[in-house]
Amino acid sequence: MGNGALEGAVIAVAGAGGPAGRAALLRLAEAGAVVVGSDNDPERLASAVDAARYAHGGATVTGESVDLLDLESTRDWAARTEKEFGRVDGLVHLVGGWRGSETFTKTSLDDWDFLELLLVRTVQHTTLAFHEALQRSDRGRYVLISAAGATKPTAGNAAYAAGKAAAEAWTLAMADYFRKAGGEQGPTSAAAVLVVKALVHDAMRADRPNAKFAGFTDVKDLAEAIVDVWDEPAAEVNGKRLWLTEKP
Repeated sequence: MGNGALEGAVIAVAGAGGPAGRAALLRLAEAGAVVVGSDNDPERLASAVDAARYAHGGATVTGESVDLLDLESTRDWAARTEKEFGRVDGLVHLVGGWRGSETFTKTSLDDWDFLELLLVRTVQHTTLAFHEALQRSDRGRYVLISAAGATKPTAGNAAYAAGKAAAEAWTLAMADYFRKAGGEQGPTSAAAVLVVKALVHDAMRADRPNAKFAGFTDVKDLAEAIVDVWDEPAAEVNGKRLWLTEKP
């Protein structure tokens, strides 16, 4: 078990049941954190929680279904977490989704309606629900996973890129809150954005053994990068886009 910056920290993970969430739960538990996951798929979440507990005997890893599209439900989750464990030191946002189109002119605004909820609204709700607890922490971190497409959108990815760009802007506004709250001494908590081209995991490689997945970030490497955010002083990562792929 870990003995570094995450030892004893309480970290909430939104979207914990997917491949990236599963990897994050495992790595955070290994680093010594108490991990509190949420996902909209109870079976997938239970499997991820059980895997992290099994891999790291003695680790505290819990999970519950939370409606992150409901602000009060998200606030209740934040309050329950802080009450049960006495603190909240991090929120890792791994809620994702993708829809695209052949060309810009064929973009469906239904795709925007779908992605705005997953990529933007869940960020709004988790930041508003957790920001005070994170500011109370001596090592609070909010970590958003974004995509290079937000910086250089392509014609067929207008809705997705716009959603990711909005999520980044919202997260950087939270970073400014932390900066101002820190005053002359600088921020004690931070909001940071990890930027990937796309993610890849073992099942994808098994399905497409000849694919190169050039520039993709393995979910295990993403989990390592998430842990690394706590290894840096808050002022070093607050309001930063931390690139895990080549800048476009």
